[in-house]
Amino acid sequence: MPTSPRPRRHRAVRAALLLLASAVVATAVAGCAASAPQAPPPGATFDYQLGAAYDPSAGTDVVVRDSTAEPAAGAYGVCYVNGFQTQPGVDWPDELLVHRASGELLVDPGWPDEHLFDLARPETRATVAARMTATIEGCADDGYDAVEFDNLDSYSRSEGAFGLDDAVAYATLLVDRAHAVGLAAAQKNTAELESRGRDEVGFDFAVVEECDAYDECPAFTEVYGDRVLAVEYPDELRDTFAGTCGRATTPASTVLRDRDLVGPDDPGYVSERC
Repeated sequence: MPTSPRPRRHRAVRAALLLLASAVVATAVAGCAASAPQAPPPGATFDYQLGAAYDPSAGTDVVVRDSTAEPAAGAYGVCYVNGFQTQPGVDWPDELLVHRASGELLVDPGWPDEHLFDLARPETRATVAARMTATIEGCADDGYDAVEFDNLDSYSRSEGAFGLDDAVAYATLLVDRAHAVGLAAAQKNTAELESRGRDEVGFDFAVVEECDAYDECPAFTEVYGDRVLAVEYPDELRDTFAGTCGRATTPASTVLRDRDLVGPDDPGYVSERC
């Protein structure tokens, strides 16, 4: 026997309750949404503290630290993430890594305990980026303002396994994830990327090493202006650090650091600013 239809009054009440519930959910989601990413201030003074975390000197605007360290209090914090290669001590499935023709895993010649992510296929890029999400979210949860994805240039060491376009596609996935949790994202080195880093990938600023030593600084400042954090090392200076600072092409935010990026208590510590 067919049942009688519900009175319209009940349907109206149910619809009103659904609208109210939707409004509550929307308000809750809006309250939890990440704030818009903010790039570091142009021409900022900064310190590059990957080897050791220590109290920055007075007047330091920006501090870059490893993702395993807490951000420096009172400074704009950039979280270092090894985005394109494995971090020593962290296991990754072999199928996500570049192999030589012999079947051996390819290693970075300069860092023999790091393997390269195989970025040749969209599905692999998506899988690697998904696994990196926890680290990116951890940077945001710790209170960092931005993330620096290192080894963007790993394609140049991949022995032809993948190319720049593949790296760009993967970098875009990482930057999208960073922006989604309120973090600005830095292009790391890779002068050959030119404006694609900003316009295609979505990078907000750059962190570069030895751009003066290799005469590459304009490739970054022409794209990011005064939002280029530049690091030079004593063993690769063109002449002197004063000479570096005196060149018109040198970014305003340039520091000289020791190669191992040790802390002030270490005899090898070097830190100067232009």
